[in-house]
Amino acid sequence: MKDEYEDPDLLNENEEEEEDEQSGLYEHFNFSVDKGQGMLRIDKWLTNRMEKVSRNRIQSAADAGNILVNGKSVKSNYKVKPQDVISIVLPYPRRELEIIPENIPLNILFEDEDVIVLNKEAGMVVHPGHGNYTGTLVNALTYHLKDVPLFQTGDMRAGLVHRIDKNTSGILVIAKNEFAHAYIAKQFFDHTTKRVYNALVWGNMEEEEGTIVGNVARSTKDRLKMAVYPEGDQGKHAVTHYKVLERLGYVNLIECRLETGRTHQIRVHMEFMKHPLFNDERYGGDQILKGTTFSKYKQFVNNCFEICPRHALHARSLGFVHPRTKQEMYFESELPSDMQQLLERWRTYVASREIEEE
Repeated sequence: MKDEYEDPDLLNENEEEEEDEQSGLYEHFNFSVDKGQGMLRIDKWLTNRMEKVSRNRIQSAADAGNILVNGKSVKSNYKVKPQDVISIVLPYPRRELEIIPENIPLNILFEDEDVIVLNKEAGMVVHPGHGNYTGTLVNALTYHLKDVPLFQTGDMRAGLVHRIDKNTSGILVIAKNEFAHAYIAKQFFDHTTKRVYNALVWGNMEEEEGTIVGNVARSTKDRLKMAVYPEGDQGKHAVTHYKVLERLGYVNLIECRLETGRTHQIRVHMEFMKHPLFNDERYGGDQILKGTTFSKYKQFVNNCFEICPRHALHARSLGFVHPRTKQEMYFESELPSDMQQLLERWRTYVASREIEEE
């Protein structure tokens, strides 16, 4: 039996969605072995029951510890027994789409035989989809990793274990082989990776830090948006921890630590808290939500919108366990220039106000 996850490509035809490890990047299967089952290697048993899944992919999943029998991980040569309960997590379903290799510069922070960690610029879509068939990160990776077998298959999600929004900048890790893919994918599926984002939000947060808990699901009012619902049957459990880093008058710079990674999670959680991201057109942050009515202030905010013409969100850091060395790796990236300039403008504005009030 397979857990069904929504197709993220349906969310928006022109914009890559916020990362969601249960929206198209992972498949979770559960099986119960019949009472009359004879002894058979689990890789062969699963290959016989899973359509369009090669024995090599199943063996890579086993090597990564992604196949559990009665709650314990097993290797490919495990012999299935009657009434065994089997679960398996596989990275992304395969999809058919011609990938055009493109020589697009990449900001690579680290690379070895198993993984590549890079800093994505705002404006780049992660993988091809409706309305974005070229110019994506996967097009660039297909060119830069053309000698790597995993990227010679023409798969639109080759190596992807997570995503960030088109207009979100920051760190991504990409797997370079099936084993690394399965190993890192399991960490995202189990929420054991460490991810920190920086965001500029409207309003002055009441608390210095806190936790937002609320199921995230597609909005019933607007199919291009997600919404927060009470804990229950609707949507997927989502948890965001936040901390205020800097108070800048009518906006705050915050840090968000993701416990889960749902579609648009930070953006919709902050809107739910009445503090949408600065210049987030999808969730209302592209309006002047806080401040005075003076025309000089309105001009200042509009200038800020021009400086950072996207939602002010940056994937600041990422930590995960390396698939081969089993060492924990940690990467960090500075705020991009548009967000740095945006913050400097607000700091100058706050300082000038304080001088006027003296």
